[in-house]
Amino acid sequence: MKNHIYIIFFLFTVIATAQEEFISSEIKINDLISGTLLTPSDKTEKLAILIPGSGPTDRNGNQQMMQNNSLKKLAEALSKEGIATFRYDKRIFSLAKQNALKEEDINFDDFVDDAEAVISFFKEKGYSDITLIGHSQGALVAELAAKDIAITKLVSLAGAGKSIDQLILDQLEKQAPALRENAEQAFNDLKKTGKAEKFSPGLFSFLRPSIQPFMLSWMLYDPAEVLKGLDIPILIITGSKDLQVPEGEGELLANANPDAEYIQIKNMNHVLKEIEGDDLENSKAYNESFRPVIPQLITEIADFIKK
Repeated sequence: MKNHIYIIFFLFTVIATAQEEFISSEIKINDLISGTLLTPSDKTEKLAILIPGSGPTDRNGNQQMMQNNSLKKLAEALSKEGIATFRYDKRIFSLAKQNALKEEDINFDDFVDDAEAVISFFKEKGYSDITLIGHSQGALVAELAAKDIAITKLVSLAGAGKSIDQLILDQLEKQAPALRENAEQAFNDLKKTGKAEKFSPGLFSFLRPSIQPFMLSWMLYDPAEVLKGLDIPILIITGSKDLQVPEGEGELLANANPDAEYIQIKNMNHVLKEIEGDDLENSKAYNESFRPVIPQLITEIADFIKK
């Protein structure tokens, strides 16, 4: 990734929780990246950086019509375990506030650059034991950042094992098989010419002209191949009730790097909540912030970081 010089800001907005288990600080890394640092009451050099998933997902794991607080709840739980955490908003939020968001200008590598800026910031602040926790799309961001800048450990949380175009084709095969062939041709056109023009309106959400440059930049990466080249402790976690990342994706990652730990958590869905019922309950949980993060997830990640 490109090297950048970042102007660093540290905003001291410190709030102690009622239980005084951690201190919350608002941090501005640069003009595009801001987030929340949770510092345990006992000083630690262990820091977990949480990287959000696809779309307009904020530091808490939320989108405009999807309030589940998954990443916020995970960060708070890890900080109660004595691990500092930092979670941040994707750059698209700052760009939107600056009235400078142009969808056609966003590149997947931008997200990797942002993750590297966050890592560098906290290394300069004295954190010597840094774990990246990438959720969904953020898992690939974390893997790529770990190739470019030294970190201690990596957690792939609900991360795909295939490139995004192949993952979408698999999803269409199950959910809308009539669109699969058209989507495959559109992806091939995008790879060959940099543009896809003949595609069904049903594919507009991820093939509209303004998003095609970003999709092309994302499609270039095969998560399994990236993970194969990493020589650090890795924990791969998937959920048995994940509607977006099928069970086999975690297995692909685990096979690519046999030294990695692989855990599938029973009844965990894509937003890290426990689902005991059907797909309707699963879908509703995306917008149910009262649901806690499944406890086993907290235990597995905390134990991995503390090893």
